[in-house]
Amino acid sequence: MVYEYHQDDPRKCTAAKLRRFRMVERLRSTRQIPSSSIVLNPIGETRISREDRAFVENDGLVGLDCSWNRSEGIFPQRMPGRARRLPALLAGNPTNYAALGKLSTAEAFSAALFITGFPIEADKVLSLFKWGPTFLALNREPLQAYAEATSSNLATVEGEFFNVK
Repeated sequence: MVYEYHQDDPRKCTAAKLRRFRMVERLRSTRQIPSSSIVLNPIGETRISREDRAFVENDGLVGLDCSWNRSEGIFPQRMPGRARRLPALLAGNPTNYAALGKLSTAEAFSAALFITGFPIEADKVLSLFKWGPTFLALNREPLQAYAEATSSNLATVEGEFFNVK
Protein backbone atom coordinates (compact mmCIF):
# COMPACT_ATOMS: atom_id res chain seq x y z
CA MET A 1 0.00 0.00 0.00
CA VAL A 2 1.11 3.56 -0.55
CA TYR A 3 -0.03 6.94 0.65
CA GLU A 4 0.97 9.60 -1.86
CA TYR A 5 1.58 13.21 -0.88
CA HIS A 6 1.75 14.25 -4.58
CA GLN A 7 4.93 16.29 -4.14
CA ASP A 8 7.03 14.71 -6.89
CA ASP A 9 7.05 15.12 -10.64
CA PRO A 10 4.30 12.64 -11.69
CA ARG A 11 6.48 11.42 -14.58
CA LYS A 12 9.25 10.39 -12.15
CA CYS A 13 7.08 9.17 -9.27
CA THR A 14 7.86 5.51 -8.66
CA ALA A 15 4.79 5.03 -6.44
CA ALA A 16 2.52 6.18 -9.26
CA LYS A 17 4.15 3.70 -11.64
CA LEU A 18 3.76 0.89 -9.13
CA ARG A 19 0.10 1.83 -8.78
CA ARG A 20 -0.43 1.92 -12.57
CA PHE A 21 0.95 -1.61 -12.78
CA ARG A 22 -1.29 -2.66 -9.88
CA MET A 23 1.63 -3.59 -7.65
CA VAL A 24 0.45 -1.32 -4.82
CA GLU A 25 -2.91 -0.12 -3.57
CA ARG A 26 -3.32 3.62 -3.05
CA LEU A 27 -4.52 4.77 0.36
CA ARG A 28 -6.64 7.93 0.20
CA SER A 29 -6.00 8.84 3.84
CA THR A 30 -3.39 7.96 6.44
CA ARG A 31 -6.31 6.75 8.58
CA GLN A 32 -6.63 3.84 6.14
CA ILE A 33 -3.22 2.49 7.19
CA PRO A 34 -3.86 -0.82 8.95
CA SER A 35 -2.72 -0.59 12.58
CA SER A 36 -0.72 -3.82 12.36
CA SER A 37 0.96 -3.11 9.00
CA ILE A 38 4.62 -2.18 8.58
CA VAL A 39 4.98 1.51 7.67
CA LEU A 40 8.29 2.45 6.09
CA ASN A 41 9.47 5.57 7.89
CA PRO A 42 13.11 6.70 7.54
CA ILE A 43 13.09 8.28 11.01
CA GLY A 44 11.56 5.27 12.74
CA GLU A 45 13.52 3.95 15.71
CA THR A 46 13.23 0.27 14.78
CA ARG A 47 14.93 -1.19 11.71
CA ILE A 48 12.93 -3.57 9.55
CA SER A 49 14.19 -7.14 9.82
CA ARG A 50 13.30 -10.67 8.82
CA GLU A 51 11.33 -10.82 12.08
CA ASP A 52 8.77 -8.48 10.47
CA ARG A 53 7.94 -11.02 7.75
CA ALA A 54 4.64 -12.16 9.30
CA PHE A 55 3.43 -8.56 9.65
CA VAL A 56 4.25 -7.86 5.99
CA GLU A 57 2.65 -11.09 4.84
CA ASN A 58 -0.51 -10.78 6.93
CA ASP A 59 -1.04 -7.04 7.34
CA GLY A 60 0.86 -5.40 4.50
CA LEU A 61 3.66 -2.99 3.82
CA VAL A 62 2.98 0.74 3.55
CA GLY A 63 5.14 3.34 1.81
CA LEU A 64 4.80 7.07 2.34
CA ASP A 65 5.53 8.67 -1.01
CA CYS A 66 6.80 12.23 -0.78
CA SER A 67 9.63 14.43 -2.00
CA TRP A 68 12.85 14.15 0.00
CA ASN A 69 13.03 17.96 -0.22
CA ARG A 70 9.74 18.29 1.69
CA SER A 71 9.89 15.23 3.93
CA GLU A 72 10.78 16.96 7.23
CA GLY A 73 7.15 17.72 8.06
CA ILE A 74 5.84 14.34 6.96
CA PHE A 75 7.93 11.67 8.62
CA PRO A 76 7.68 12.95 12.20
CA GLN A 77 3.87 12.68 12.05
CA ARG A 78 2.30 9.97 14.17
CA MET A 79 0.58 7.42 11.94
CA PRO A 80 -1.10 4.08 12.40
CA GLY A 81 0.97 0.97 11.86
CA ARG A 82 4.34 -0.27 13.00
CA ALA A 83 6.98 2.26 11.96
CA ARG A 84 10.13 0.67 10.59
CA ARG A 85 13.13 2.22 8.95
CA LEU A 86 15.37 0.54 6.46
CA PRO A 87 19.01 -0.07 7.32
CA ALA A 88 21.45 2.03 5.31
CA LEU A 89 21.37 1.48 1.55
CA LEU A 90 22.53 3.40 -1.52
CA ALA A 91 20.02 4.82 -3.98
CA GLY A 92 20.18 3.43 -7.49
CA ASN A 93 17.65 5.83 -9.01
CA PRO A 94 18.95 8.57 -11.34
CA THR A 95 17.74 11.44 -9.12
CA ASN A 96 19.66 10.41 -5.98
CA TYR A 97 22.18 7.95 -7.43
CA ALA A 98 24.51 6.54 -4.73
CA ALA A 99 23.10 8.86 -2.04
CA LEU A 100 22.94 7.07 1.28
CA GLY A 101 19.34 6.50 2.35
CA LYS A 102 17.65 8.68 -0.28
CA LEU A 103 15.69 5.84 -1.83
CA SER A 104 12.70 6.12 -4.11
CA THR A 105 9.47 4.55 -2.89
CA ALA A 106 10.03 1.61 -5.25
CA GLU A 107 13.55 1.06 -3.88
CA ALA A 108 12.23 1.22 -0.32
CA PHE A 109 9.50 -1.33 -1.08
CA SER A 110 11.98 -3.61 -2.81
CA ALA A 111 14.50 -3.41 0.03
CA ALA A 112 11.83 -4.06 2.67
CA LEU A 113 10.54 -7.05 0.74
CA PHE A 114 14.03 -8.46 0.28
CA ILE A 115 14.96 -8.04 3.95
CA THR A 116 11.71 -9.63 5.16
CA GLY A 117 12.18 -12.69 2.98
CA PHE A 118 10.40 -11.89 -0.29
CA PRO A 119 13.28 -11.64 -2.82
CA ILE A 120 11.15 -12.58 -5.84
CA GLU A 121 8.65 -9.83 -5.07
CA ALA A 122 11.55 -7.41 -4.45
CA ASP A 123 12.92 -8.12 -7.93
CA LYS A 124 9.46 -7.78 -9.46
CA VAL A 125 9.02 -4.28 -7.99
CA LEU A 126 12.30 -3.09 -9.48
CA SER A 127 11.71 -4.81 -12.83
CA LEU A 128 9.49 -1.86 -13.81
CA PHE A 129 12.44 0.53 -13.79
CA LYS A 130 15.46 0.47 -16.09
CA TRP A 131 17.65 1.51 -13.14
CA GLY A 132 16.22 -1.28 -10.91
CA PRO A 133 19.20 -3.62 -11.45
CA THR A 134 21.51 -0.74 -10.46
CA PHE A 135 19.90 -0.54 -7.01
CA LEU A 136 20.33 -4.27 -6.51
CA ALA A 137 23.93 -4.22 -7.75
CA LEU A 138 24.88 -1.35 -5.42
CA ASN A 139 23.29 -3.06 -2.42
CA ARG A 140 23.53 -6.80 -3.06
CA GLU A 141 25.87 -7.62 -0.16
CA PRO A 142 24.22 -5.39 2.47
CA LEU A 143 20.74 -6.56 1.49
CA GLN A 144 21.75 -10.20 1.80
CA ALA A 145 23.38 -9.55 5.18
CA TYR A 146 20.36 -7.58 6.43
CA ALA A 147 18.04 -10.40 5.33
CA GLU A 148 20.07 -12.88 7.39
CA ALA A 149 20.42 -10.65 10.46
CA THR A 150 18.11 -10.56 13.46
CA SER A 151 16.73 -7.32 14.83
CA SER A 152 19.17 -7.54 17.75
CA ASN A 153 22.29 -7.57 15.55
CA LEU A 154 21.07 -5.53 12.57
CA ALA A 155 22.77 -2.32 13.77
CA THR A 156 26.10 -4.16 13.97
CA VAL A 157 25.65 -5.61 10.48
CA GLU A 158 24.72 -2.16 9.15
CA GLY A 159 27.89 -0.71 10.68
CA GLU A 160 29.98 -3.29 8.81
CA PHE A 161 28.84 -1.79 5.50
CA PHE A 162 28.18 1.86 6.27
CA ASN A 163 29.45 4.30 8.87
CA VAL A 164 26.06 5.11 10.42
CA LYS A 165 24.51 5.11 13.88
